[in-house]
Amino acid sequence: MHPIWKQLRYLHEAICVTFPIMEKKQELHVVGGTSRSRAEQATLAFDLGYHCEVYSDETEFLLYNPRDGIVLAYDNPDRGGVARFLRVLAQRGIWLPVIGTYPSPRPRNVVDAVKAGALDYLSLPLRKERLGDAIVRINSEAGAFADARRRMIEARNRIAVLSTREREVLDWLAEGCSNKLIASEMSISPRTVEIHRAKMMSKLGADHVSQAVRLRMEANLEGSVSSKLSA
Repeated sequence: MHPIWKQLRYLHEAICVTFPIMEKKQELHVVGGTSRSRAEQATLAFDLGYHCEVYSDETEFLLYNPRDGIVLAYDNPDRGGVARFLRVLAQRGIWLPVIGTYPSPRPRNVVDAVKAGALDYLSLPLRKERLGDAIVRINSEAGAFADARRRMIEARNRIAVLSTREREVLDWLAEGCSNKLIASEMSISPRTVEIHRAKMMSKLGADHVSQAVRLRMEANLEGSVSSKLSA
């Protein structure tokens, strides 16, 4: 090896020992809420050893367009809440894990946010231990959650093109009902059920009923007909 290359290699090794490469910190994005609340959340994140960025609202967040980290999103009811925020992210192809936040949230708010794809929901002001635990859990599961949420959004978009009758047929099929039973429940003929079923399968791009039912499961849609079966 040429002497100059030996010197450069030794210099590189010396620099690496003296200044070891810093591991990139987990990034948190605090979106919405009051300026005081955002500052408190940022301070808490720094105390836990994370890097934190704050945004006054979703518009500012989308201008920055981050692709890494975890989002702490204020569940603003005047703007559609976390559910709407998650839909906007999906439209932009942003699949970051989202934690909803709100002072003393109602159970319904929490349920709606989680159904929309939020991975957790924390009360404001945040508690250090609770936030730390949530971040650790999400970091270990974020990839799987992102894939599941992407499939959920894609499945919902495909199911959205169905007519009301086609969607009803899909719901009944998901309950394991035959064409004859579906016809009885919907007060139509079995032949009409077959027609709706064929159109539904075509629109969903499904070759088998099991594929259509799996799409409905991935869409995470609440059953609208199961209650009738037990009535």
